[in-house]
Amino acid sequence: MCGLILLNKPSGITSFGAVARIRKLTGEKHIGHTGTLDPMATGVLPVLIGRATKLCDYMLCADKSYTAKIKLGITTDTLDITGKVLCEKTVSVSNSQIDSVISLFLGEISQTPPMFSAIKKDGVRLYSLARQGKTAEITPRSIKVFSINRDSNIDNSNEFLLSCKVSKGTYIRSLVRDIGDKLGTGATLTALTRTSTAGFSIGECVSLDNINSDNINDYILPASRAVSDMKTVSVTRAQAFRFSNGGSLSFDRLNDRNYNDGEIVTVNLCGEFLGLARADKNTSALKFVCIINPIGKV
Repeated sequence: MCGLILLNKPSGITSFGAVARIRKLTGEKHIGHTGTLDPMATGVLPVLIGRATKLCDYMLCADKSYTAKIKLGITTDTLDITGKVLCEKTVSVSNSQIDSVISLFLGEISQTPPMFSAIKKDGVRLYSLARQGKTAEITPRSIKVFSINRDSNIDNSNEFLLSCKVSKGTYIRSLVRDIGDKLGTGATLTALTRTSTAGFSIGECVSLDNINSDNINDYILPASRAVSDMKTVSVTRAQAFRFSNGGSLSFDRLNDRNYNDGEIVTVNLCGEFLGLARADKNTSALKFVCIINPIGKV
């Protein structure tokens, strides 16, 4: 079994738990997801099956879009509503003040990840330290916010909706924390939905509760969908055999010879996806990266 399932992850389950459900339904040992969602969060969770798990790293680099519900006047240790309340403040801000502040986060910014995260510090996950009541120095990282907008007025509960499109490695909980700091009120995340990632939208996803052992094959998409945004190189059957055995493909023997150095491309035979190759300008060849569909399967 090989392919891609687009899940709409429900709240109350970890990404690992969602993957475990798919593993049980398919009987396939090799299952991977492409971007962790917190248990509280819902939304787009692409799950790769079988040999398609080799594509995980390439999907992890994708930009992501979210809708978040933010509550001002409260801060927690986890930076979301599931955590321990650390501070409460009176809120007196207008929608225009919120707009002015969130506009400061547009573009390339420096962000410090939360303590409750899977990042490792000296070989230990930060959330493990946090659960022990310990802290650690966390190195800020550079991330990009491509768009950020207030989608509702602040209500009587001091909550409003925010939508944003961000780069890989962005923590929405940290973004909410920083918005609250700028407003001087503090803030925490009360709900989060990933609305898109890697070119897939939530409207394309299936609820985990709607999948069972009888219908799961209906929801498995071709592995090629996971990398459909990559350039495609068509090869002959002889070239396909060479590539399938780990061989390089010389630019001179390909119809298309225009590649950026290091560019990852999909290799196709008769319209069928074989695997990935990397352009190497020094050797003027496409170097083998991985096989997804062996030549005998095409």
